[in-house]
Amino acid sequence: MIELTVKIVNKAGLHTRPAATIVKLASKYKSEFFISKDGLYINGKSIIGVMTLAAEMGSELQLSFNGEDEQQMADEIVKYIQGGFDEL
Repeated sequence: MIELTVKIVNKAGLHTRPAATIVKLASKYKSEFFISKDGLYINGKSIIGVMTLAAEMGSELQLSFNGEDEQQMADEIVKYIQGGFDEL
């Protein structure tokens, strides 16, 4: 299991397009993926779940990856989030 904390760095926060992209990236992998923020714990492969986080710029997300391809999944998703959802 891999557990990491990442910060939202783009001005628009975690809006619809990056939420959909995170779910799409996560769905390529077999591992489980969960995100928590302010006590809310959601499945990172669920668009509804990711959207309910309402993560604005500066928010910290705790990411949890568990499974056979967890490292590859973590690397790709963390890079996407830290890169400002390709919007910087």
